[in-house]
Amino acid sequence: MQQLSQSSSKTANVLGLPIHLTHHLGTHYLDWLATKLRQQKGVHVVTLNAEMAMEAEKNQDLAAVIRQAELVIPDGAGVVLYLKLRGKTVQRCPGIELSELLLQQVARLDQPCPVFFYGGQPGVSQTAAATLQRRMPGLAIAATQHGYLTAEEQHQLLQTLKTLQPRILLIGLGVPRQEFWIAQHRYLCPNSIWIGVGGSFDIWAGTKTRAPGWLRNNHLEWLYRLYQEPWRWKRMLALPKFAWKALLYRGV
Repeated sequence: MQQLSQSSSKTANVLGLPIHLTHHLGTHYLDWLATKLRQQKGVHVVTLNAEMAMEAEKNQDLAAVIRQAELVIPDGAGVVLYLKLRGKTVQRCPGIELSELLLQQVARLDQPCPVFFYGGQPGVSQTAAATLQRRMPGLAIAATQHGYLTAEEQHQLLQTLKTLQPRILLIGLGVPRQEFWIAQHRYLCPNSIWIGVGGSFDIWAGTKTRAPGWLRNNHLEWLYRLYQEPWRWKRMLALPKFAWKALLYRGV
């Protein structure tokens, strides 16, 4: 697979998982992805946060998928702090922001660059796509599909992808389901960019909101998510465990 060039970035290690680092938040990632689009080279983008890193430590299949991805970005504040403790200069690059920047860029292209949205509750991905298209009039929507499909509907979805060949696929199935789904099905659109976007569809659709900037800037976005989704409290226990491992882990 075409990995991010060592000459244009630094690759760091978070609990044995790779992170591709650049000196500019999002900018280099965006340029790199735009180049891959022009070259028609397939890319799997993983947005790594502390919760995913802890899940990957328990689930070696997930760890393998992350290691095989062409681009792994530091999405979570915990990942950024982990790297800073090891002397790495890095800024957080939220996947939702990188995805929006990429969509803004392709919306300005003369040649349509169709985007496919898959995941979320019924109606959410459709609303998200429509909202983004209003903000970015040139954005080409290949199709949208919610994430609650029967086996027959799933089969039809795969046939649709094979026919449409969207250039960008945003998959919002949650971790680790979206990462496994991308790894399993990216052969259907081998020259496309695949990004696991988690709950971004809900944000774009307006069914949920992002944490205020001051919370994000102070590494407290997790607290806002817990406020919005209190049922996540058990999953959030991974965060203090990750912090403890960040202090103890001796990997390079």
